[in-house]
Amino acid sequence: MSKQIVSVFFALVLIACSNSSSKENKPQAGAGGPRPGNIPIQAEAYVVKTRVMSEDLEVPGTLLPYEETEIRPEISGRLVALNIKEGTYVRQGTLLAKLFDGDLQAQLQKLQVQLQISEKTVERYKELLKIQGISQQEYDLAELQVNNLKADMDIVRVDIGRTQIHAPYSGKVGLRNVSMGAYVSPTTVLTTLRKVDQLKVSFTVPEKYSSLMQKGNTVKLSLEGESQRFTATIIATENSIEANTRTLKVLAVVSAGGTPMVPGAFAKVNLQMGKNNEAIVVPTQAIIPQARNKKVLVYNNGQARSVVVETGIRDSSYVQIDSGLKVGDTVLTTGLLAVRPDSKVKLIKVQ
Repeated sequence: MSKQIVSVFFALVLIACSNSSSKENKPQAGAGGPRPGNIPIQAEAYVVKTRVMSEDLEVPGTLLPYEETEIRPEISGRLVALNIKEGTYVRQGTLLAKLFDGDLQAQLQKLQVQLQISEKTVERYKELLKIQGISQQEYDLAELQVNNLKADMDIVRVDIGRTQIHAPYSGKVGLRNVSMGAYVSPTTVLTTLRKVDQLKVSFTVPEKYSSLMQKGNTVKLSLEGESQRFTATIIATENSIEANTRTLKVLAVVSAGGTPMVPGAFAKVNLQMGKNNEAIVVPTQAIIPQARNKKVLVYNNGQARSVVVETGIRDSSYVQIDSGLKVGDTVLTTGLLAVRPDSKVKLIKVQ
């Protein structure tokens, strides 16, 4: 019995010693041990400053000829002359095609003979009227016949003019669609004439930029395969905004300047929507988007506090701050998700 009591006593002593040893190894509160909440968060920061900011918008556009006309005959007939050299430049008034007009020329000659006879008749009647050999009415009818013949001749001359197809302006001739001797009608397209020393570029902009698309403003554009950038001047806009896309159609004119430009080609139109020479900016990664607003973390005396801001122009690296910050403020750019209210922050790099 005494041996069992001794064994229990030694067991209790061993347990007590084990508990005492474990308590000594644990750091006591208030004994100088580190607390997780007191470990400062390391972060990088940016000192708010001003810089030049401009908002650029790039939209797709299409090159159009300054003028474009489908060359068609005014009347039906057979082609007897064809002066359409594909891909060449022609001057205004150049004869491009001629239709058969033999019948019209014959009518004109017939009327000319009738006119000569009628004019001689009027001369005789005029002499007879002086001696009262005829009445005034007979003389007036003879003179009316002369005027009618002259009018008929003018009509025939107009019809003859319609058989001649001239270039309405100087431009480049497209592909020819007919051959010599073909019978054509007003529905037949002989070729296409385009004015390409100047071209138009058509593009659309979002509704919020419509007020900036004023006549006379300039835009920049670039073409595929061309390193040169061209300047285009706005000449007109559509008189209403497209309801389905909420965009405004804009038309600008650009000079080729010796560079070959093909109508219908794709163009990238660069629009400078706004420029501020002293914009307050922060790096884009400093902005924390919220459901209803945006905020940044401002560093002050080892801690960071959140500040709601309003943003403006944005580029690839910086965002303009319209309100919420001032020049000289320090905002965090890294560790944004780790910062909590009253968290301590240690700056490791300041830009």
